[in-house]
Amino acid sequence: MTSDGLQVKGEEGDDGEEVKFARSIFLTGFPGFIAGRLVERLADKDTQFFLLVQQRFIETATAMAERIAFETGVPIENFALVEGDIVRADLGISSQDLETIQSETTDIFHLAAAYDLAIDKDIAIAVNFEGTKNVNEFARGLKELKRYNYVSTCYVAGRRKGEILETELEHKEGFRNFYEETKYLAESEVEKLKNELPVTIFRPSVVVGDSRTGETAKYDGIYYLIQYLRKWPAALRMINVGNKRVRLNLVPVDFVTEAIAALSADERAVGKTIALADPAPLSTAELFDAIAKELTGKGSLIHPPEKLVEWSLLTPMSPPLTGLPHHGVPYFFLSQTYDTRIADELLAPHGIKCPNFRDYVGTLISFVKKQQNL
Repeated sequence: MTSDGLQVKGEEGDDGEEVKFARSIFLTGFPGFIAGRLVERLADKDTQFFLLVQQRFIETATAMAERIAFETGVPIENFALVEGDIVRADLGISSQDLETIQSETTDIFHLAAAYDLAIDKDIAIAVNFEGTKNVNEFARGLKELKRYNYVSTCYVAGRRKGEILETELEHKEGFRNFYEETKYLAESEVEKLKNELPVTIFRPSVVVGDSRTGETAKYDGIYYLIQYLRKWPAALRMINVGNKRVRLNLVPVDFVTEAIAALSADERAVGKTIALADPAPLSTAELFDAIAKELTGKGSLIHPPEKLVEWSLLTPMSPPLTGLPHHGVPYFFLSQTYDTRIADELLAPHGIKCPNFRDYVGTLISFVKKQQNL
């Protein structure tokens, strides 16, 4: 199942019959949380996967691929783990495997990125920017490419304020960190490819756990607020540290996965940039109350001035007390919204719609409680 023994379309299987696939997917970012879910969602007996995996994640990736094969009933031979790294020339893939993959791949899903709001500049440039340029070059060499799906982020908007259109990218407002800046530079490179290749760009907002199970792999973003209120719910819920001006856009991972899976096979999405965001996000004050009510049955009573809250969260004593690191604070105070008209139009025929945070906040909290009580 590793790159030493790829089974691809045109080779003979164990029973002597030729193995043929309707779709051959090359995917980066496996075994990441979204990537793993996407592979499971796309798994099919007529689909083969070339999963680019860094050497240090081979063991984890193998276990995940075996689980997906078992749970979906798809033969394990359909999942080929290809050792490599997007920061290297030819993605670090051996010449023999590269030739095979380039001749068979029909669809690319590029999810690999260094996601860390406090990331070092050099690492962010190497992975997010140069790595994406390497994937772009790889895409140009594919003979049977039908779609290049690139996963960006709504936060390429950086410090821009107001409504951000899906058709907008270039700006000079600056960025809050190197993650945003290098994802912006990377998306700019993929945007150029729209003139050459069938490209679709997806921009998720802040991805949280599954709306049905609560499952998550990261406990940042809104989870800082959940953990804060869980420390002493009855007392801490009284003072609302959110505000009514800023809306924090949250999307559950199942919505993101379903949307990407559906639109990656929808011809109407070719050449489009799609914001996978909540069209009706809650304000940070409303998010605070939604969590507080789930924990205590009651909302907040006091709303301190926004500037006072922001100042207090940036003091040295705040992170140990609140759990919110300083690099996460700006996201609760920038008034920025994301237009989803293109996404809404494309997703409507598929029956896919982002759920309201109030409808699944209890599920997220239940999962957090269960994990911490293990």
